[in-house]
Amino acid sequence: MQTDHFTIGFIGLGLIGGSIAKTIRRVHPGSVIHGFDTDTDAGQAACQEGVLNTFSDQVDARFGECDIIFLCAPVAVNISYLSQLKDIVAPQCLITDVGSVKTPIQEAVDALGMAPQFIGGHPMVGSEKTGYANSNDHLLENAYYFLTPSDRTMFYLTATFSSFIQGLGALAVTLRPEQHDYITASISHIPHIVAAELVHLVRRADTDNGMLKQLAAGGFKDITRIASSSPVMWEQICLNNAGNIRSLLSDMVEDLQQVIAQLDEGNGGYVNEYFRTASEYRNSVPDHSIGLFEKVHKLYVYIPDEPGTLASVASQLAFNNINIKNIGIVHNREFEEGVLEIVLYDDEACTKAAEVLKERNYTVNVR
Repeated sequence: MQTDHFTIGFIGLGLIGGSIAKTIRRVHPGSVIHGFDTDTDAGQAACQEGVLNTFSDQVDARFGECDIIFLCAPVAVNISYLSQLKDIVAPQCLITDVGSVKTPIQEAVDALGMAPQFIGGHPMVGSEKTGYANSNDHLLENAYYFLTPSDRTMFYLTATFSSFIQGLGALAVTLRPEQHDYITASISHIPHIVAAELVHLVRRADTDNGMLKQLAAGGFKDITRIASSSPVMWEQICLNNAGNIRSLLSDMVEDLQQVIAQLDEGNGGYVNEYFRTASEYRNSVPDHSIGLFEKVHKLYVYIPDEPGTLASVASQLAFNNINIKNIGIVHNREFEEGVLEIVLYDDEACTKAAEVLKERNYTVNVR
């Protein structure tokens, strides 16, 4: 595999596939990139932007020219393309995927006799937003990228691909497929289910006039943001990692039953310890690392209820070349974090905005 002048294929051009393709085009501008997606608009956009050299509405002979093929569709769909690729690709072509579950596709690869040329992959990046339109060429930057080669994967492919991924700005981490699936069930799949259940809890309890929906703005919407992710994708993930998810959900149910029992007994010490240990562990999680969930860069500003105040804050940020991603009024004062919510694009902008506003005697809290 000549990493300076290689040919790469993408089956699927959504958020992840599109972002990897854009990153490769930026880092290796001389590469040849072929693409396929059932969404022809995505393919046409990628061609117009110069990300793809060619786009096809089917997996054809062009993929036989590839040094690397990325499978970037839902898990079961990726598996369905393997048999087509088996009759097209060269033996030295590396096939990889970006799915959130690794064991099912590894089993399919083994059954087809394609294990020597396959390395499972999973970039630990994501967003509740989907599709090529939301992809970007820096999504992988400083993000962990799981690689799950099997015992039968050609060693030189593993070494070369790990180097290639790190060249794109990601941090390659090698795991066994089953180890990967347990980890992602813990830190991604269960949180998505819990976020969805919290939304269902409020939805079921809501009044006819939608009062809870209105009052749940702010913090509730923050902690349930990932519940807006693609239902199609999460159906695939949950069905393909059902064993790990079932086991961890069962543990969670037992924990919640214990909380209920201690509440019934009025055991304040248990409740205090429950929140204390959760707080300590949560606070020990690195804030600067890039994980499976897109970080939201927010600050909250106390402002008086006077005409022109919001415009004044926005003007101060614009004067200092700070771009605002979103801005709005938060009507509930939970955590006493003020009423003006400002969403920015990155940590640097968030820090600079806080400094600018504090210099002008605004009370600012950064989340």
